[in-house]
Amino acid sequence: MTSKTQTPDSLTAPEPFFAASAADDLSSHRYRMFIGLLGLMMPVLLWVIAGLRPIEGFRRWKLLSSVSAYYYSGAVVVFVGILVALGIFLVTYRGYKNKYNWLDRLAGIIAGVAAIGVAFFPTYAPVGMSEPPWWTPQTGTIHFICAIALFGAFIFFSLFLFPKSNVEKEETLLSDKRVRNFFYYLFGGAMLVCMALIFIIKKYTEKSIFWPEAIALEFFALSWLLKGRADWTLARAGRRTLHYGRHPGRLAGKVWRSIRR
Repeated sequence: MTSKTQTPDSLTAPEPFFAASAADDLSSHRYRMFIGLLGLMMPVLLWVIAGLRPIEGFRRWKLLSSVSAYYYSGAVVVFVGILVALGIFLVTYRGYKNKYNWLDRLAGIIAGVAAIGVAFFPTYAPVGMSEPPWWTPQTGTIHFICAIALFGAFIFFSLFLFPKSNVEKEETLLSDKRVRNFFYYLFGGAMLVCMALIFIIKKYTEKSIFWPEAIALEFFALSWLLKGRADWTLARAGRRTLHYGRHPGRLAGKVWRSIRR
């Protein structure tokens, strides 16, 4: 009989790092986690790469007026690359095989197309820089519309799609699902607040909107990471790290056995 106090070494099969997907899940937790990680890393990577690759007209390590302004920085490859990757993953997101599947697909397609639109139709250039020769005011308008559609889709996912469940109305949601739903609503509401702040700043001031945009991206990322059960993955990774931290010899032995195979 298997002991209830198994360690990672005592398991016949290694404990999986990713939670098992539901039977009606047409995507996967890994898929959602990858989308979340792209959003989570984007603001930080833009600032770091732009700082490491300064160009004329920008003061090194200074935050720009918006996330989109990094199109004109040394981090343009990161900006375009992450948005295109997000766009591809969102357009191909399949959601769940239930009555809300068409909403999953529609929201994913809108968000994906909008992400690519934000990348391919840049905003106005920051002060001291010039737009490309092909840029027109209409390009900036398309960028603005795509950005609204992108964040609108992110908010829709968090507030309306992620809290959905296959539990019937007369049944009671499991406690962990209720907790996760609370955070979906929290993250979606936080994104709404960020969008309101961006509107107020743009309409009444000339100040930077980098922080509201970056924070909204982080909340988008957190909602997708939670939907991908990143909490489950982190708990398993932490458990294994703690175990091997206490027993480094077992880790060395495991690595050696793997090499010898």
